Amino acid sequence: MENEDFDLDGIQKRMSGALNSLKSDFHGLRTGRASSAMLDSITVEVYGNHIPINQCATINVPESRMVTVNVWDKSNVALVEKAIISSGLGINPVSEGSILRLPIPELNEERRKELSKLAGSYAEQARIAVRNVRRDGMDKIKRLKNASMSDDDAKIWSDEIQELTNSSISTIDKTLEEKQAEIMQI
Repeated sequence: MENEDFDLDGIQKRMSGALNSLKSDFHGLRTGRASSAMLDSITVEVYGNHIPINQCATINVPESRMVTVNVWDKSNVALVEKAIISSGLGINPVSEGSILRLPIPELNEERRKELSKLAGSYAEQARIAVRNVRRDGMDKIKRLKNASMSDDDAKIWSDEIQELTNSSISTIDKTLEEKQAEIMQI
C-alpha cells in the first residue's frame, strides 16, 4: 500500500485548510456582538497598496456593542472609514478625530436571514475547495496507476481520499449548522 509518490497527508492538510478558511470567514460574520475579528477581512487602500485594516489601525472592543478603530495616521481616517462602509458589514462608523467608533446595532430578522444565507455560501465555497482537492488526489492516483501503482493500491488510496472528503464535508455542514443557529438565535 505504500507509495512514496502519493501524499495523503498533503491532501488532508489541504482539506483542513478549506475548513480553517471557512471558520475564519465565519468569524467575520457579524452576529450582534462586537468582535475585532469582524474587521479581519477588510482591506484599506493606503499609500497605494491594499493592506489589512489591522496594519494601519488598532482595533479594540471596549464594550459588547462597540468596536473602536484607532487609525495610526490621521490622514488615513477617511480611507479606513470608506473601507468599513463598503465592506458590507452594515456598520456606519462615527468619526472622532483619529478614532472611529463602530456601534453594533441589534440584528433584525431580515439581516439575520441575509447573514445565514452568506454563511451558507461560505460553506459551499469550502465544500467546492474540498471537492477540488479530492479531484486533484484522484487525478494523481490515475497518473500513478498508469505509471507504477497497482489496481489494489489505487482502490485503497481512492477510498482513503473519499473518506477524507466525506469527513471534511460533514464537518463543514456541522460548522454551518452551528453558525446559522448562532445567527438566528441572537
